[in-house]
Amino acid sequence: MARKKVRTTRYDSAALLKTPKDIAAYLEAAMEDGDPRVVAAALGTIARARGMTALAREAGLGRESLYKALSPEGNPEFSTILKVVRALGLRLHAETVSN
Repeated sequence: MARKKVRTTRYDSAALLKTPKDIAAYLEAAMEDGDPRVVAAALGTIARARGMTALAREAGLGRESLYKALSPEGNPEFSTILKVVRALGLRLHAETVSN
C-alpha cells in the first residue's frame, strides 16, 4: 500500500495575534515567564504580526536594528523595549506577587 505524503507548514504564532487583546495577552504571558529572552522573542513575534517596518517607524527605530534587537540572539536595551511597547499601544505595569 502506498503511503500518502503529509504536507505540513511551519507554525507561526504571529498569525494568531490579530487583535490588540491577543497581543496584550501574549506579551503578558511572556512577561510572567520571567526570562528576558522570552519577552524579547514575544515582542519579535508581535512585531512580525504587526509589520516590522511599520512598528520600527512608529517606535522611532531603524528596521534592521529592531530585527536585530528582537531576534533570538538579540539583547535589546530596556529603552528599546519601552519604545516598542509604546508603539504597540500597550503599557507595562507592576503588581505585587502574592505569596
